[in-house]
Amino acid sequence: MQKIMVCLKRVVDYNVRIRLRPDHSGVVSDGVKMSINPFDEIALEEALRLRERGLASEVFVVSIGPSDCQQQLRTGLAMGADRAVLVEEDGEVAPLTAARAFLKLVEREQPDLVLLGKQAIDDDCNQTGQMLAALWDRPQATFASKLEVNGGSATVTREVDAGLEVIEVELPAVVTADLRLNEPRYVKLPEIMKAKKKPLETLTLGGLGVEADTSLRTLAWNEPQERQKGVMVSDVPALVAALHDKGFFN
Repeated sequence: MQKIMVCLKRVVDYNVRIRLRPDHSGVVSDGVKMSINPFDEIALEEALRLRERGLASEVFVVSIGPSDCQQQLRTGLAMGADRAVLVEEDGEVAPLTAARAFLKLVEREQPDLVLLGKQAIDDDCNQTGQMLAALWDRPQATFASKLEVNGGSATVTREVDAGLEVIEVELPAVVTADLRLNEPRYVKLPEIMKAKKKPLETLTLGGLGVEADTSLRTLAWNEPQERQKGVMVSDVPALVAALHDKGFFN
């Protein structure tokens, strides 16, 4: 296996308390810590481990978003990626647009494996990996909790409702990482300094021949409804009466 491509998304750090804008057009991001999407970070860690075991010769990271995404790409380089590619786009990037842009990079780079997180923690779409595999017409393995590469195939253990499912896919393929796949490494200062000298290429959607998908628009953001206070009941008839009063049954 020669190349592994890892897709990274810039999101509000998972430790930050999310606040909505007054007009409900999105979340407050000014002055807020931004990080690599945690599931994408896990995907990158798995790619680096495959390279360290001699199963890949190069790991490169890609991202789609504003120029500020260079910060997350540099973090990926500091973790150990060899180079980075940024597709600059200031507007909202729908999953289909991201998949089409990644496909163009796949066609250019010809990776043997594409790794990305199973979903992003900001929109929870869980679509980009599946769409990329469909557009690329290659196998996919989602929600991977274990990944083993052997020659021209990969064996993936994935979590499903009934337990664990083990599947084998022929490479090249798309694999999306679950939380239990690994624990990403801690980035040290020397690696951060070295990452500044690693190559980071900048492209645009237009330069790749991709048009932004306008069929999906976010209309508004709202906070989840507050959980109502529970009620203590003394016996089963009181429970039935309380459920009846709340309209759960007639």
